[in-house]
Amino acid sequence: MTAEHGGGGGTNTEPELSDSLKTFGAVLKALREASGLTQEEFALRVRYSAAYVAKIEQGKRFPPADLPTRTEEVLGPTAVKVLSAAARSLTRRAGLASWFRQWAGIEEEAISLYAYECRAVPGLLQPEGYIRAIFDRQIPPLSEEQFERQVAARQERQRLLDERPNTAFSFLIEQAVLERRLGGLEVTREVINNLLEQGTRRNVEILVMPLRQEDHSGVDGQMYLAERDNHQWVGYVEGHDSSTLLTHPKLVSSMLQRYGKMRSQALSHMATVDLLGKMQGAL
Repeated sequence: MTAEHGGGGGTNTEPELSDSLKTFGAVLKALREASGLTQEEFALRVRYSAAYVAKIEQGKRFPPADLPTRTEEVLGPTAVKVLSAAARSLTRRAGLASWFRQWAGIEEEAISLYAYECRAVPGLLQPEGYIRAIFDRQIPPLSEEQFERQVAARQERQRLLDERPNTAFSFLIEQAVLERRLGGLEVTREVINNLLEQGTRRNVEILVMPLRQEDHSGVDGQMYLAERDNHQWVGYVEGHDSSTLLTHPKLVSSMLQRYGKMRSQALSHMATVDLLGKMQGAL
């Protein structure tokens, strides 16, 4: 399994994440002290133990998801916005493998993002049931804490579709991925509903590559492409807990050519919607 589709994320012992925890703790401590509260007073008002607050401020514990909400009446709305932003960034990094984070950063700033998938539904389009089905099948198995952290990180990544309305998203998905019915009928129904919904966005294109297509240019496997704000393109491929970021113009050009060819080989937008509707009705 991979960071994009199946997890493989880091743990709190990774240096980068450890530094991020310390940074979050320092931010919380500064906001608390600016409000004139001791650790004990703050802990009492947000209904945590003083020892727990101390460990968060020291960067030794991962902050709970409801921490920003609990602090609103204590620290004020501005402080909550700062904490919420820091918590979102931390959550994203906590559930991502170290080798995936470079691409995740590019993904967050891309003005065009293309994806071709022949293994699983692209991570940005996975509904919660599908995410849980994938992480539930992670090998080696995840602990409950790792499981929930990576589910949260995947959902945080999906905020890109809301936060980047001017980014052009294009997704090519093999029909076989949907026919597999990973997670069962209900999960598959949820997947198809989500594809139909996300495909209505003005900046999102979702095309299905039909099960039978004799003229198919995707035999080299899945690939991702991103156009950065300087209009330079980069490519990305991954598998089995490893990844490769491709920046050489010749290699990236070949990927763009293949992607363009596959776009013409896939079903049209209307034909994709029609197929998804028929698959939905057959479940």
